[in-house]
Amino acid sequence: MKADLIIKNGTVVSARGIETTDIAVVDGKISAFGNFQTAEAAEVVDATGLHVFPGVIDSQVHFREPGLEHKEDLATGTAAAALGGVTAIFEMPNTKPLTLTEADMQDKVRRGREKAWTDFAFFIGAAAENVSELPKLERTEGVAGVKLFMGSSTGSLLVDRDEDIRRVLENGVRRVAIHAEDEPRLLERQHLAVDTVLNHPVWRDAECALRATQRVLKIARETGRRIHVLHVTTKEEMALLAEYKDVATVEVTPQHLTLSSPDCYEQLGSYAQMNPPIREEAHRAGLWKALRDGVVDVIGSDHAPHTKEEKAKPYPQSPSGMPGVQTLFPLMLDHCNKGELSLQHLMDLTSAGPARVYGIAGKGRLSLGYDGDFTLVDMKRKQEITEDWLASKCGWSPFAGKTVQGWPVATIIRGNIVMRDGELQGASQGQPVRFQECL
Repeated sequence: MKADLIIKNGTVVSARGIETTDIAVVDGKISAFGNFQTAEAAEVVDATGLHVFPGVIDSQVHFREPGLEHKEDLATGTAAAALGGVTAIFEMPNTKPLTLTEADMQDKVRRGREKAWTDFAFFIGAAAENVSELPKLERTEGVAGVKLFMGSSTGSLLVDRDEDIRRVLENGVRRVAIHAEDEPRLLERQHLAVDTVLNHPVWRDAECALRATQRVLKIARETGRRIHVLHVTTKEEMALLAEYKDVATVEVTPQHLTLSSPDCYEQLGSYAQMNPPIREEAHRAGLWKALRDGVVDVIGSDHAPHTKEEKAKPYPQSPSGMPGVQTLFPLMLDHCNKGELSLQHLMDLTSAGPARVYGIAGKGRLSLGYDGDFTLVDMKRKQEITEDWLASKCGWSPFAGKTVQGWPVATIIRGNIVMRDGELQGASQGQPVRFQECL
């Protein structure tokens, strides 16, 4: 056998279990599993002592391009992704201009081809002015799905009335990703957003999240439209979502699984500020229970960087959002090492899960004919997360100074080694992710 790439001696984490096997890649696709100690290959990676995962997919990032490149751009954001073991990203539409038209999407895909280190897709934003176009827009090259913001967002991306949400869900067939916070409650409680960031989860309280999720689940079932509820933060929402698995899938973030209020705000100040907020420990425990019970389908980072200068503004002028694409997998590997979830479960949440939810074609599994996307991990390696390791333009992380066990040491995309031992390799060559409903 001749291959372009062989990964030898790795401990492979797949749907079949955890096993030692070699993997061959030809023309960017997985071509064989077995014992290839004598086979020829253009490149051989010795994965002795390492775990080999399907390539990690981060299905919620904000890379700020176009229009907000002082915070992040597609080159720096995807570099951060690759350094963190991520092989594909799905990017959100609240850029400048907003991603609302076919021309907006084509521009983003062009930029991705020019500078992305990882494979990529972009969400089309749902807004009053493009509802009738959504069935066409959702099938455009590079589109991951439709994104709907029920709570405060940028310009016309806010879709907060039930009748408008219904119009969006009635127009199209692909899954709609939902930011579920109740705008009427946010407005009526806005007077609470004063003085200190400790009031952030008071203003944007658990009821605010639950009301929005209740509303959108009812509409989703009535219209028969599949939805994906992003960054769920409350135990009450998780209990409700368990009753709607016919139409709704669920995401949680590493930060909501790792941090809790009030400690995070006392230690990090506005660097812990995001929407929906980090909540108290009872909710964090509720998220973990839902994850273990199988309610959670996907872990996404909600990477949303702002500069240190912006974050240093007094609350509530400080913007919400934190970086996370580079730390997603190290944080979750650390949780695995602490016995909080299994390696196979993590694999499902970060590769097979996103592939199922969004109908990705040819990614998310270690299977013959699938893309040769791999994340190689040293489960024994203890490493401090430091600012000088971060590739994001914002230059900070709420987890800087934290030591984790479990570290991505290589990122391979379509058989190309993109990151090895903390260094990017070669040149960027990201391509649009393909989706089964749009082939």
